[in-house]
Amino acid sequence: MTTLLVIAKEPLPGRVKTRLTPPFTPVEAAALAEAALADTLAAALRTPADRHVLVLAGSPGAWLPAGFEVRAQCEGGLDERLAAAFADCGGPALLIGMDTPQVSPNLLVPALDFSRHDAWFGPADDGGFWALGLAEPDPALLLGVPMSVPETGAVQLARLRDKGLVVGELPGLRDVDTAADAEAVAASAPWSVFAGLHTRLALRAQRRRPSSTSTTTTATIARHSSPTWWH
Repeated sequence: MTTLLVIAKEPLPGRVKTRLTPPFTPVEAAALAEAALADTLAAALRTPADRHVLVLAGSPGAWLPAGFEVRAQCEGGLDERLAAAFADCGGPALLIGMDTPQVSPNLLVPALDFSRHDAWFGPADDGGFWALGLAEPDPALLLGVPMSVPETGAVQLARLRDKGLVVGELPGLRDVDTAADAEAVAASAPWSVFAGLHTRLALRAQRRRPSSTSTTTTATIARHSSPTWWH
């Protein structure tokens, strides 16, 4: 049986997408995270895997559609949590995250075919990876890989190849981490729930932004009244 795994955090304000604030508020950042997760789950459900599993840190909410098994993430670093997610599969598995709402079944379906590949790898623009597929989900293939650093993807891909695996490469995608990422991803997937919400919230954030005159005045006052702390 082939398993499609989605690893995610419960979209709670202040606990997800904190790099979106500012310009978005913590509540808005969490709403964007929920929209990205909803798009990801919908795409996963339209992808014909034998099982669909959500590996979740937190509790399910109204955003969770029917059709997913839910497993709690284990404790530990991200490498340990990813390794544990694969270890529970007992067969071929493809894992994706919640940060690429532009993902589609067309991207995922090829990575569920392990007839000519031992692994699949989807690089992310920030140096990480958005997808990892393993015909034999050996936790040792992930444990010890440094996560959330610019070289994460390169180290993970090298780990697969050093083990002699035949690796199929998927197209690169951009993760939603910063406001610039959110804008670019929304533009690349205008049909998505994420894009629609981003349009509304970006307009709201723009209305909150102070005028350039006000901003300049504030910055000038700050320079003349505060010590210099930068190098």
